[in-house]
Formats: sequence, structure tokens, C-alpha cells
Amino acid sequence: MEFGVFDHLDRHGGALADYYEDRLKIAEAYDRAGFYAYHLAEHHATPLGMAPSPSVFLAAVAQRTTRLRFGPLVWPMPLHHPLRLIEEICMLDQLSGGRLELGFGRGAAPIELEYYGVDPQDAQEIYAEAVELVLAGLTHKVLNFKGRRFSFSGVPMEIEPLQKPHPPIWYGVHAPESAERAARRNLNVVSLDPPNETRLSIDRYRAVWPQIHARTAAFPKLGLGRFIVGEPSDAAASALARRAYLVWHASFTHLFRRHGRPQSHPRPATFDLLVERGQGVAGAPATVAQFLASQLAETGCNYVVGQFAFGDLSREESLQSIGLFAREVMPPLRAKAAAGAMETAGVAARARR
Repeated sequence: MEFGVFDHLDRHGGALADYYEDRLKIAEAYDRAGFYAYHLAEHHATPLGMAPSPSVFLAAVAQRTTRLRFGPLVWPMPLHHPLRLIEEICMLDQLSGGRLELGFGRGAAPIELEYYGVDPQDAQEIYAEAVELVLAGLTHKVLNFKGRRFSFSGVPMEIEPLQKPHPPIWYGVHAPESAERAARRNLNVVSLDPPNETRLSIDRYRAVWPQIHARTAAFPKLGLGRFIVGEPSDAAASALARRAYLVWHASFTHLFRRHGRPQSHPRPATFDLLVERGQGVAGAPATVAQFLASQLAETGCNYVVGQFAFGDLSREESLQSIGLFAREVMPPLRAKAAAGAMETAGVAARARR
């Protein structure tokens, strides 16, 4: 059982330079606490995302951490030239000693694509072709590619990733169909959906994956994304979460309210409603551990992705939550996962006799 972090890098006021420094200090805390990876969203022209160039912020993360892996969740491919992205990927992987994780997507917000002059109707085709192109560039010395959107002939790949054949790849899933696509390509996934919807996606993934890949292959990470706020008491944690989530939600809905358009994947308006839908938890460590253990069993996920810094949570409030999580939530969840793995191995061994 491993643990990761998801971050929108959403703004809550104050000087931007100070805000970036706070988030880098928090990244250092994730590194010390033993989190597996830091997953960063990309958004444009909205307070939801103060890292419109994830590569720039992640380069800073690389220099402030030693073990923490990191990467975008996701790069919206219609907004990135594939050749440029290949080179940025190689630089980040080399600069970090091979700690980069990749994330590719179509782009969740049509408004942001339109700001860049991209027709959202073209996003899927651009995404599919661009990902194929990027992976070709990461695994060949000379890039040759011919598609409807991009064509390259004889482009030397003078820079290469440290991880071979390329860094691990992540994909966000919202339905069984997208989970099946990810399973066929052996991608790690994250679901931010309620437990029942996440279970449908994960069941499809687990059903498809062994049909395509060898049993000896390492099984991918199936991430469960949840808002997490920890404090010594349930009451204190809930008060913090309710306050901060309202600020985050205002950023999350900003562009859609500005343009009077509906969201494709709306989130509950309050933290209490989020908790009712099973997409977040605020409480003392025992409460958080019990919630996550239940959700992991209910969804079939094997990787917890916590959103610990959001809204107007201060650096100190986020660090308190992260510290409690590392000391009092990670160990029992790891022990429970290890016990489950031993039991499963025992059942399999008895079945072979």
C-alpha cells in the first residue's frame, strides 16, 4: 500500500511568491513523510490552477525533494506541442534522477481549450495522436511520425528520459469505458468519483488487465482520490474542511460561472455534501483511517491519493494534517493491506495443492 497526493495548486489570496514557497515547503513534507508521488493538475486562466506550466513547478519540486516522485495529472495534450513536451519530459526525468511520472489527458475544461483556440470537439483526436507521438519520441533515437494532426520526419532525439522505456503513465478515469482503455495500455489510474462509480471503473480495469498482460507483469496502481483533512479531533478537522472547501469550490466553479455553462463533472457545493458522497473525510486520525480502509475495500483501489492542501488552508494547517496522516493513518492502512496480501497468497497456495 502506497500513498500519493493530488494538488490543484488553487489560489487562496496573498502574494503569489509566498504561495509557491508554501506549496514547496509542503512538498518537502510529503517527501519526508514517505509519500510515493505528488500529482499536479494543469489549469489555465482560473484561480483553480496556479501551475499553468506544471513542468516549471515540478522542476522546483525536483530540487526540493529527494525521494518523492511527481508528475502532472494531467497534461492536457491539445495545449502542448508534442515535440516540446518530449524534451520537457526528458529534462524533468534527468533532473530528478528518474522520479518523473507522466499523465496525459484531453483537458477537463472546454473553456480552457477554447481560450487557446482549440475546438473541444477535436480534443480526443489530438490527445490520442499526441500521446502516440510522445511515446515514440521517448523510445526512439530518431522521430518519424505521420498523422492527421502531426507529422515529423527524421527528427533527432538528442535528449532521452532516464527511466526506460519511459516514465510510468497515469490516466484519470470517470467511467468503466475509460478504465478499460487504461487497462489495455497498462496505465496507472486515479478516480475522484464516489465509491459506487469508482467500483464500476475498477472492476472493469481488473477484469480487462489480465486478459492483455502477463501475470508476471507488475500490476498498476489504482488510485482513490479523496479530500483529506486531519486534526486531533473530528470537530476541529470538520471546521477546517468546511471553511477551506468553500474557497476551493469557488475556484473550481469560477470559469463555468463566469461563462454561464454547466460542468461535466460537478462537485458538491459543501464539504458536508462531499462527505455524504464519500469523496472526502475530515477527522481525527482514527476516523480518517477507518474511512479510507472502508473505501479501499468498497472500491477495490490499491493506492490512496489525498488532497491535503486546498482552499484557504494555511501551510501550518496542511502540515499538521500531513503529519498526523503519516504518523497515525499510513501505518495501520499498510498493515491491513499487508495482512490482506498474505491471506490472498495463502488462499492461492492452498488452491494449487
